[in-house]
Amino acid sequence: MGTSAATAQGPAGVLLVDKPAGITSHDVVARVRRIFNTRKVGHAGTLDPMATGVLVLGINSGTRLLGHLTTSHKRYLGTIRLGAASSTDDREGELGPLTNASELHADEIESALDKLRGEILQRPSSVSAIKIDGRRAYARVRDGQVVEIPERNVTVFNLEVVHMVSHGEFLDIEIDVTVSSGTYIRAIARDLGDGLGVGGHLIALRRTSVDAFDQKAAHNLDLLESAADPWVHSLSLAEVAGLTWPIFDVGVDQGAAVRMGQRIPWPDVFTQPTIALIDPEGTLAALAQKVDERCAYIAVFPSSAQSPSTL
Repeated sequence: MGTSAATAQGPAGVLLVDKPAGITSHDVVARVRRIFNTRKVGHAGTLDPMATGVLVLGINSGTRLLGHLTTSHKRYLGTIRLGAASSTDDREGELGPLTNASELHADEIESALDKLRGEILQRPSSVSAIKIDGRRAYARVRDGQVVEIPERNVTVFNLEVVHMVSHGEFLDIEIDVTVSSGTYIRAIARDLGDGLGVGGHLIALRRTSVDAFDQKAAHNLDLLESAADPWVHSLSLAEVAGLTWPIFDVGVDQGAAVRMGQRIPWPDVFTQPTIALIDPEGTLAALAQKVDERCAYIAVFPSSAQSPSTL
């Protein structure tokens, strides 16, 4: 569980981007690489090209921090169109036969939605990034293969109707939904349509938050590109740690020992499995877990590449 002491590799941080529609999450990574003049950029939680909203990116050693974020609660605003299924479960695919959904009653819809709440088994969309025998599912579909992805356990913490409006024989339902990582909102749209017997697909999606990271703090890519210093818009590693784990302040000597991989005593006040160790300069020294009454480091971070936390 231990890790060797980290070495400096340039400035580090976490950036919240408001992804626009029409580009992939990888496109966002490519633009952020150019903006921050570094190759080491990664993201947590892919958004489909049609989706907008919060995309969490790590820069330099911030990418290592991303790997430890749970991103267990993701909130979305989405619009489901009832009246036809889609080959991709969203508006990008080919529509199947049309069925009049405009006369569905609110109580019918609520009853169907209730079956999609809580801990459920969900079959991901066949057009997804999930790997099957080493290849992405969407690549197999593109090659004409019939893909059936096994169901898996997901949690829909909250699923509420915000608004409903008819468009001819279609019925559009705007939903506010909070789900666990790995849940497909497209699949919720598909399964709602199937449950009502009219078919359904997703026509709009916006991610409004990922755990403690809210859309209000997400940045426009065009504005980042024109910023004199884009780093002022990033979060320090210590700030992200403070939003995610309990904080324990270490002294100068302890901080140096931590970064050299020396295990310090576990602070007894914490019962949580993971804590963040912050040095006197306000930078993140390490993430630690308790092993034999001492701190075992799951990640160690250099101080020279960090700006102090403002929390």
